[in-house]
Amino acid sequence: MSAQPALPGVWCPSVTPFDSNNNLDIDALGRHFSRLSQSGIDTLLLMGSIGEFASLSQQERLLLIGEARQLSPLTMVANVSSTCIADMLQLADAAWQNGFDAVMVLPPYYYGQTNKQLLSYFKALDKQLGGKWFAYNFPARTGCDLTPALVAELAAELPNFIGIKDTMDCLSHNRAMIEETKQVRSDFTVLSGYDEYLLPNLLAGGSGVISGLNNIVPELFARAMQAWWAGDVAQLSEIQQRIGKLMAIYTIGDDFVTTIKTAVARRFDSMRSDSRNYGGELTVEQCEEVDRLLS
Repeated sequence: MSAQPALPGVWCPSVTPFDSNNNLDIDALGRHFSRLSQSGIDTLLLMGSIGEFASLSQQERLLLIGEARQLSPLTMVANVSSTCIADMLQLADAAWQNGFDAVMVLPPYYYGQTNKQLLSYFKALDKQLGGKWFAYNFPARTGCDLTPALVAELAAELPNFIGIKDTMDCLSHNRAMIEETKQVRSDFTVLSGYDEYLLPNLLAGGSGVISGLNNIVPELFARAMQAWWAGDVAQLSEIQQRIGKLMAIYTIGDDFVTTIKTAVARRFDSMRSDSRNYGGELTVEQCEEVDRLLS
């Protein structure tokens, strides 16, 4: 019997709440996690892109890792990506000490990378991380693509490399990632990084999705997975169409992080809408547009 993929299903890349002084708001994070924990989703991702990891200091990231694990019983993964290896390893050590299930890492960014460099980087990192890890492919932000062939080569050689978040707005890339890694590892997890790719990912043999919309409508994605396992095609079609319409939220305003936070704040009154990205505050009209979309 072949091994099953690790940590499949629906993940929420959680937003990171800030208080009125622009400091981490752990109480608000606890309220957010409490709601997510009851929604039926599978995994929480701490400090992903929507979690503003790139705007957090090392001490803030360590504080989040230290506080977050006790706030939810769900499986939890920490994004430890950085341009500084020493910082990454410190974050990974903190994650293991606090009971995280895995960590996630981006490829090097700022400097361009060849495939040879990427292979060398991830093989060296694997020896130092000290546990299970996911790669995070987001070429629009890093400037380099983790190709299906490269990922399959790493997966075949590195048992602790257990999966990837493939944030490519391209179904054929996601499909090829699934197909090529399955040839070398039956237990390798391929998760789509685009909300509306959940169903296409599953149909292609993938493991699920890491979706920013789960901060707002996690129950919808949990129902999608339940319908998938039940073979309820009619419900899957209905949910897929609803997710497709909700994707319009990413076109409202100038900063999608602030928009998602605003939606959470208006819908649940559990946190402030403040982001550390400048100029993203929504107008009254844009807030009303968000409300209409979610109604």
